[in-house]
Amino acid sequence: MGHEVTLFATGDSQTRANLVACWPCALRFDEQLTATNLPYLLMLEEVCRRASDFDIIHCHLDYWHYSLLSRQSTPFLTTLHGRLDFPEVTAFLRAFPDTPLVSISNDQRAPVPQANFVSTVYHGLPETLLQPHPVEPTYLAFLGRISPEKGPERAIRIARRAGVPLKIAAKVDAEDRDYFAEVVQPMIDGRNVEMLGEIGEPNKADFLSGAVTLLMPIDWPEPFGIVMIEAMACGTPVIAFNRGSVPEIIDNDVTGFIVEDEMQAVSAIAKLHTMSRQAVRSQFDQRFTARRMAQDYLDIYRGLAMRSPPMLRVVP
Repeated sequence: MGHEVTLFATGDSQTRANLVACWPCALRFDEQLTATNLPYLLMLEEVCRRASDFDIIHCHLDYWHYSLLSRQSTPFLTTLHGRLDFPEVTAFLRAFPDTPLVSISNDQRAPVPQANFVSTVYHGLPETLLQPHPVEPTYLAFLGRISPEKGPERAIRIARRAGVPLKIAAKVDAEDRDYFAEVVQPMIDGRNVEMLGEIGEPNKADFLSGAVTLLMPIDWPEPFGIVMIEAMACGTPVIAFNRGSVPEIIDNDVTGFIVEDEMQAVSAIAKLHTMSRQAVRSQFDQRFTARRMAQDYLDIYRGLAMRSPPMLRVVP
């Protein structure tokens, strides 16, 4: 959009920005890395050294940068990506009451209404990153991460009750291996329930286009849930539990169905034939493109650039 951007990230990042590589590769793929916090500190040190080069510093590092960047003059903005309903989060944000924040859904900010949120900016994807593929949808899809709050075992039960095959494309993090082995894996038969493992961007469009719906039976306050808009980009409706950001992302009866429990999800599957996949994609184009997201942030940047930088105030 005509602006000069410097990206502080890992050296394997693919970007048209000016890349400052603060570590050779993505931390989750570095098997030699033991102190995962040190690359963040190295990056922040480099950001602080060069802070005066920029009009705005935009951080996606949760809380690592607050203290350092509050002590320099360049305005900075923080997008928070995780859940905020923990006492320690409330205590921390009270110590930085003037620091501008962006939420990724209105529901995300509900536990900390006193925080200095300047806007909510929904995620967006490049318009051509994921597009509908001309395939016949034949199965239910579960995409993302295997964990109790994401509800893969609920997705399996829903699929069995509906009599429709389920394909699971999800990663299993180290902390969830026991849950996967004890709860989810015994429910996978390789025929009606198939585990594909983690898939990359090149495979998502085929996977989602081939699904009659994406199941999202979550049991936690999902701050955004980017898999929902990935499905919408492919024209695939979403059936999601009424938790967290879901009512803000899904237009009921247009891009999917918002349900309260497993039985309602089964009933919703029977109504999917009434939905237009073209209309699902149209809603994505209107609400969730990267260009829309970028414009939202540019509006915030302009406002911050005209204000005095925030000063640190510690609130007891």
